[in-house]
Amino acid sequence: MSSAHLIVVRHLWVLRHGRPWNLVVNGVFEPFLYLLSIGVGIGQLVGGGSGGSGVSAYAAFVAPALLATSAMNSAVNETTANVWWRVRFDKVYDAIVTTPMRIGDIALGEIAASVLRSTLSSTCFFVVILLLGMVHSWWALLAVPAAVLIAYAFSAAGLAAATYIREPHHHQYLQLVMLPMFLFATTFYPLSVYPPVLQVLVAALPLYQSIELMRGLTTGDLGPGMLAATAYLLALGVGTTWLARRRLAGLLLT
Repeated sequence: MSSAHLIVVRHLWVLRHGRPWNLVVNGVFEPFLYLLSIGVGIGQLVGGGSGGSGVSAYAAFVAPALLATSAMNSAVNETTANVWWRVRFDKVYDAIVTTPMRIGDIALGEIAASVLRSTLSSTCFFVVILLLGMVHSWWALLAVPAAVLIAYAFSAAGLAAATYIREPHHHQYLQLVMLPMFLFATTFYPLSVYPPVLQVLVAALPLYQSIELMRGLTTGDLGPGMLAATAYLLALGVGTTWLARRRLAGLLLT
């Protein structure tokens, strides 16, 4: 029987005795600032400065992308810096592996705890954009399950990435991947602005697939691409979960 849930219980206990509101604030505040400054500010230019439907349409276009980005950032942050610290300095896992708990339980538990935290912050941000009138379809009810899938894919990828980090400054390399992906994965403009060759490259980014899934649900613009995005994210999560388990075993059992 898997003991992965014990890792989740540990995280919940730590969160309860720490500052749980920081999780919500961090998950909502940053994307909300982007939404106001770009979704509404630049939306004035897109809408011809009228403050009418053009502004609302652009804000509704940007909002689901920021929702997907919120899920990505929360998930990656939870399973990179925190796990890296526990492996390299706290040595928490060195003690855990002396118990009947297996390496696979540790990996699954860390991913599950990260998904739980990321989903909480993403749900709070979803409520914000819902109250602001930036959701235009009943399909948006599936936005929270979609956030769970996005969080799973990036949590597993983040955990796998954490096993390759050797020095503190190596975390900057991860940001060199995440920041350009945030800027260019159609967060603020459609894929059609790119030439055909670049469209293929951008479409291969996991954040692009996440944005397509979330944007389709909140706007009601459904299509077969959403099924492809779901399969892509699921495959990414399963593949990087397998990699993370192997990498953790190599680090903890040698």
